Amino acid sequence: MSTQPLTILVFSHRPEVRESIITAVGRRPAADLGRVTFIEAAGVADVIYHMDAGEIDLAILDGEAQPTGGMGVCRQLKNELDDCPPIVIAVRRKDDRWLATWSQADAVLVHPLDPLTAAETVADVLRSRQLPVVRG
Repeated sequence: MSTQPLTILVFSHRPEVRESIITAVGRRPAADLGRVTFIEAAGVADVIYHMDAGEIDLAILDGEAQPTGGMGVCRQLKNELDDCPPIVIAVRRKDDRWLATWSQADAVLVHPLDPLTAAETVADVLRSRQLPVVRG
C-alpha cells in the first residue's frame, strides 16, 4: 500500500456543507485505505483546476451547490476528462438519486449524512478505483 495519503476534493459553495461532508467521511474512512487528505473547493473553477491537475483520487460534489450544482459539474467532468476520478454526489432528498445517476456519479450520499454510511461509501468507491498491483 502506498504511504501517500489519498486526496478527496470536497465541493460546495457553502463552507458548512463542506465541513459536514469532511466530518462524516472522516480522516480515515477505512483501515485498509489509510488516512485521506481533503481539498476544499468553493467554486467550479477550483474543482476543474484540481481535477484536471490529476491530484484527486475522489471528488464529493454538493448537488445543491450554487450557482452551478455538483450534478452538472459531475456530468461535465465525466464527459471531458479522459481518466476522470470517481465522483460521489451529495443530495438533499432521496428522490434526487436519479439525477445523480444522470450525472454519471459513481455513488450518492443523502443529507443528513450518516458517518458510517458516508465513510463506507467513500471507501468502497476508492477501493474500486485502485489499480491492481503487478508483480514479476
